[in-house]
Amino acid sequence: MTSQIEQKNNPLHGITLKVMLEKLHDFYGWEELGSKIRINCFIENPSINSSLKFLRKTEWARAKVEKLYLVTIEDDKNRKI
Repeated sequence: MTSQIEQKNNPLHGITLKVMLEKLHDFYGWEELGSKIRINCFIENPSINSSLKFLRKTEWARAKVEKLYLVTIEDDKNRKI
């Protein structure tokens, strides 16, 4: 039961890495995304598929993407008010 409560309060619950990456790409574009998170999959020949492949294998990079996604959606919510 506590697992359900924890997931209920998790803002990333139900959001796939692909959805996060697509929204970040739509919002920032590859160039700005590469300047915010300095990893080669966003800088050299970036694509959704190559970035997903790298991020699924590299926990520290995925954590940075998740953090930027959370900051971005929070900022976006605040702008709409």
